[in-house]
Amino acid sequence: MKRIPRSHPLHNFCAIVALTILIAAPTYLAFEPNEWRNTQAFEVPAKGLVRVNVPPATLDAAQPGLEDLRIIDSKGDQVPYLIERLLPDAESKMRPAEFRSTIENGATRLNVKTGTSAPIIGVTLETPATRFMKAADVEGSSDGTTWTKLAGGDSLFQLPNNAAKLRVSFPEGAWQFLRITIDELGSPPMPFTGAQLHKAHTTAPAEAAAVTIKSRDESPGATRLALDLGAANLTLGSLRIESNEPVFTRAVTLAVPEVGDDGIRERNIADAVIYRVNVNGKNEEHLEIPLESQIQTRELFVLIRNEDSPPLSIDTVRADRRLVRLTFFANQPGQYSLLSGNTQSAAPRYDLSALSGKLKNASATVVVPSALVLNPNYKPPEALAAVTLTGAQIDIAKWKFRKLIPLTQNGVQQVELDPQLLARSQPDQHDIRIVRGEYQLPFLFERTSLSRPISLSAAAANDPKKPALSRWSLKLPQSGVPITRVVCASSSPLFHRQMRLWEEITDERGDKFASELGRATWDQTPNAPKRDLVIELNARPKSNTLFLETDNGDNPAIELRDFRSYYPVTRVVFKATPDPARPVWLYYGNLDATAPHYDLTLVAGELLKADRNTVAAGPEENLSPKPSLVGQTLTGSTRYIFWGALALVVIVLLAIMSRSLPKQSQ
Repeated sequence: MKRIPRSHPLHNFCAIVALTILIAAPTYLAFEPNEWRNTQAFEVPAKGLVRVNVPPATLDAAQPGLEDLRIIDSKGDQVPYLIERLLPDAESKMRPAEFRSTIENGATRLNVKTGTSAPIIGVTLETPATRFMKAADVEGSSDGTTWTKLAGGDSLFQLPNNAAKLRVSFPEGAWQFLRITIDELGSPPMPFTGAQLHKAHTTAPAEAAAVTIKSRDESPGATRLALDLGAANLTLGSLRIESNEPVFTRAVTLAVPEVGDDGIRERNIADAVIYRVNVNGKNEEHLEIPLESQIQTRELFVLIRNEDSPPLSIDTVRADRRLVRLTFFANQPGQYSLLSGNTQSAAPRYDLSALSGKLKNASATVVVPSALVLNPNYKPPEALAAVTLTGAQIDIAKWKFRKLIPLTQNGVQQVELDPQLLARSQPDQHDIRIVRGEYQLPFLFERTSLSRPISLSAAAANDPKKPALSRWSLKLPQSGVPITRVVCASSSPLFHRQMRLWEEITDERGDKFASELGRATWDQTPNAPKRDLVIELNARPKSNTLFLETDNGDNPAIELRDFRSYYPVTRVVFKATPDPARPVWLYYGNLDATAPHYDLTLVAGELLKADRNTVAAGPEENLSPKPSLVGQTLTGSTRYIFWGALALVVIVLLAIMSRSLPKQSQ
């Protein structure tokens, strides 16, 4: 019997028939629709294959892996479906069979034998050179004799800040040979050591995502954007940062909030360099950051490193998302429903996965579901109901300080820890508790990439014995503020200085010593843009007075101004409802406390997706009992002097008393 090839139309017809028989069979999958929070209706006009494009609102309401999506027919029966995530094939690279570089008539010519019959869409050149601007022409040939021009005058460059373009793209085609001619643009020839060929890849449909900039925060050398993607669980193809500035180069990092063992932290998911430059009179730009990643939260952070340049003007941020669709077989026309929003649901197991290749290309009726609405028969508690609102009982006698958290709205709350609180708590904040009555409220720490400034009160503190040394005294609001960076500016036009930051520490015996906190080199020239001094601290200060100093040598002293420091932003995130009769307090200042452990981490994903109420803690209340003895108020060397003097007085009194006593007769 003659075998029918897989590409034959009859083979495809048989596959579709088998598919129809399989998925048209009646299914009676037991489940309770009222356990699903949301529903969306859609109309199926005729029997057959149906395709539903999943809207962003549905993705936002569903589990990250879409395990809880269900389709039911007009009878209320569950209908098997297949999830299709429309993603492009990853672009592949390959080394050519041969690569030769020659110099002909003062120009560099690269001859490449591809060694493949697959379609090629570009070539990336390799060079050890670190700074250059060139142009390239590319020709293709199938026999090495007849050549077709594929690209002309394409820019190649490597600039400071890692802005680079070493790829030349051209129309898709199969070429046995490539010839690349480098226009040196008046500069000496440079070596090219190799190349990589880019094979053609499939594309995938995408649509614009509704991105808004929630906040923009500036810190020395960096800009941080918090983006709202409009929905969680979106698969972003790319992100584009729009700016009207004519020339710039910036390194960019994309990050997402993620729950770890110690709370919520930011995880980097992509690094890129965006730029707009003019190369030999030709404008070149690269503003798009490829992603092809699922973002499980509504929030995405963009960290732009400005270095010594001013903050970048940003008009808007755009993103495109990859489509997700559900394909199923409708036994009959009528109204169907798409259910979502069941955090306890496991993924269904249907017999359709083996037929995904056939379903992907099969023709189907495309339907659009209605807007997401609450299931009228859904009765379980609200989202985050699994979170226990009260934790274990707590004895607050050992805590020295507290602040009131004035709640005004129900739901998830976030409180940013201020410098005063951070200074009085443990370095890792293990002693922080949120308390209502006698019980704790479970919470998560959120440790962000944000920094907040604190102004420093500065004064000259020069040592007369060291005239070549310039020293400044910098005052913090209080001891122990966990700053990580000190910044200042200078009006002096020309200098080169080694800067040292330190503090004076007193040990338990009353001895004083200098503890270095950080060092930095600072250069400034008249023709270069002025830049601030930035010293990163390698330890947390223990006192409230820092010293910044530099040795001027035989040069005049430099002028410094605008002293400021920065500390990292930490928040606590918890769920609570307002109750005037039972206020919520934030306790801290217990050196013996250990880190709390709550079951809240089991539903941390819900906390990340929920909208939060931002609350500012009230003024500090000191709970420490006032010392009743003079000796309890003394610290350092004063304590030892006090007790030593007291002991001396006791000895003298005993000696006097012994002399005044009558002598015992023999």
